[in-house]
Amino acid sequence: MAKSTVYFTNEITPEAVLKMYRQLGVELPGKVAVKVHSGEDGNQNFLRPAFMKPVIDAVHGTVVECNTAYGGARNETPKHVQLMKKHGWSDLFDVDIMDAEGPDVVWPVKNGKVLHDNLLGKNIENYDSMLVLIHFKGHPMGGYGGALKQLSIGCASSAGKAYIHSGGKVKDQAVLWDNICPQDTFLEAMADAASTVADHFTGKIAYVAVMKNLSVDCDCCAVAENPCMGDIGILSSLDPVALDRACLDLVEHSADPGRNHFMERVNSRHGAHTIEAAEALGVGTTDYELVRV
Repeated sequence: MAKSTVYFTNEITPEAVLKMYRQLGVELPGKVAVKVHSGEDGNQNFLRPAFMKPVIDAVHGTVVECNTAYGGARNETPKHVQLMKKHGWSDLFDVDIMDAEGPDVVWPVKNGKVLHDNLLGKNIENYDSMLVLIHFKGHPMGGYGGALKQLSIGCASSAGKAYIHSGGKVKDQAVLWDNICPQDTFLEAMADAASTVADHFTGKIAYVAVMKNLSVDCDCCAVAENPCMGDIGILSSLDPVALDRACLDLVEHSADPGRNHFMERVNSRHGAHTIEAAEALGVGTTDYELVRV
């Protein structure tokens, strides 16, 4: 696989998010799904809708999310719809909870190490292309949250999330926590699931990652640690594997005093294994060139 290009800027503004998308030189065709992390109720670190507005408006996108598989304000459609309004997403954009109504769509995983199928919100098939907007940060279970998590857990239905977390054992969130799979199995299942979305939108998907509000906790945490590092910048790529690797490398090579705390979260969860597993599946490559813009 040829070396992938990852673009990087230190500038962190709404206009820079659009600039970094434009840097990729692609025009996403047709109806565009824009995958964001909309933030759990109580979370202070998620990136606000206004920050993403220029790029979402530019692609005429619909903001898409799926219900979660754990307790909170996003595990059932009516509550999730209300939170999207509370957080301001519905004021600025068309919003689609893709698994609001069943049945889920089931996409086969080609050569999956853990999963043979991936369960997604059925509305994902209504879109011609996808813009993946990533708030790069840590994560309590995955070690970090980046492009691969947005493709996998982010696009999976509530049942699909349970399926990934259980390593393909259960689809019911009520019994999920009694069926959590071993850590590396979970990370490999995420890579399996991510591969189906990357494959589905081949040639019609782009990724922009914002390295801001760098907490060790994800935006899915209602009670999250405050950021432990200073903001780094914005990256973009057509390769989610290269993008996640580049984000981790920027943290790892940082002189910020919070770097060790952040990397302890990543390494204690073996987070980079998701990247390795996705690369093995052919989703992308860790061989990248960082181009500063």
